[in-house]
Amino acid sequence: MQYLSRASWKEPVNINSVGLAAAFATFFGVWLGHVSVRKIEREAANLWMPALIALALGIGFEAASFLTSSLSLSAMYGILGVTLLWDSFEFYRQQKRIKHGHAPANPNNPRHAKILAEYPNATKVDWLKRDPRGSAYSPAELASMKESAK
Repeated sequence: MQYLSRASWKEPVNINSVGLAAAFATFFGVWLGHVSVRKIEREAANLWMPALIALALGIGFEAASFLTSSLSLSAMYGILGVTLLWDSFEFYRQQKRIKHGHAPANPNNPRHAKILAEYPNATKVDWLKRDPRGSAYSPAELASMKESAK
């Protein structure tokens, strides 16, 4: 382990921006992925096209991360690429959440209307849009919220 001496303090400091670039890319990628997957899955009549676009963009970003000579850009492209690759599968996982009633269905979307008709646990209730109260809701209260949304 090397300790800093007074002499080393006078040497110029090289700032490494890779950590900052990676942190920004991670935060931005996760935020954008979460919001876009929920929004696109809610509105899209078919999921194969958005999933294919996310897959292609993810592969493109991964290729860019290999081809760039900048370490910061390579980190950003790599993180965004993996996030997009994950998002391409997340569209189908979000659809499963809707079937189980863990995410709200859009009754104006024909694919979701079919899910609402075929899966009894599917709901139009957005469980994230309720007043927090600091304690768990009882099953009867949850059923009441679900019934009032119909």
